[in-house]
Amino acid sequence: MSVSLGGKYLPTKLELIRIRRSLHVAQNVHRILEDKRDILVRRLNELIEEAEEARRKLMEPLMRAYDTLHESMLSMGPLRLQSVAANVPESVSVRAKSRTIIGISIPIVEVEDSGRPGLTYGFADTTVSLDEAAGMFRELVGTVCKAAELENAIFRLAEELKRTQRLLNALEHVVIPKYKEAIKFISMTLEERERDDFVKLKHIKRRLELREAGSHAG
Repeated sequence: MSVSLGGKYLPTKLELIRIRRSLHVAQNVHRILEDKRDILVRRLNELIEEAEEARRKLMEPLMRAYDTLHESMLSMGPLRLQSVAANVPESVSVRAKSRTIIGISIPIVEVEDSGRPGLTYGFADTTVSLDEAAGMFRELVGTVCKAAELENAIFRLAEELKRTQRLLNALEHVVIPKYKEAIKFISMTLEERERDDFVKLKHIKRRLELREAGSHAG
């Protein structure tokens, strides 16, 4: 960077050229960041709409699954239900990938489909409603992962939007005004020097003319 943001500038033509180049670069970067911000805002709005739709699609079947589970609890009792739940695996097999949105890496979690897994409990002391609830929740795992993916993408793009806006503010309110101030200061200083030099040259020329005129008169 050819100019100090502290306000001290070298009033030379070389420094003026450097600062003008830096200003041009800063203005180009500002335009690029403005375009990036607009794209981020547009993509964020799209993702928010997708996330809202995913939540709407998720809530109704999720509530049905919980209602069915509640029905099985009323039939079996909470202790027996907890005993059955203790035999259910706490995790599912997933495959992690990623995609890129505007240069931002977004993780994707896909549930590995190895066929419909068998029940991990016996039928003797359970109810049909429990089997139905288990199937409903199993069906919703992929949908939950998709909703979480969208929420994560929104969070990451929002963070990038804030970072981009901070850079834009710094360029717009600090860097570019400082460059313009430096250009104005150096230009005025050089113009003043040129005027002083011009006056001095005129004075020297006048003295030389007077001296030459005096020598001819002698």
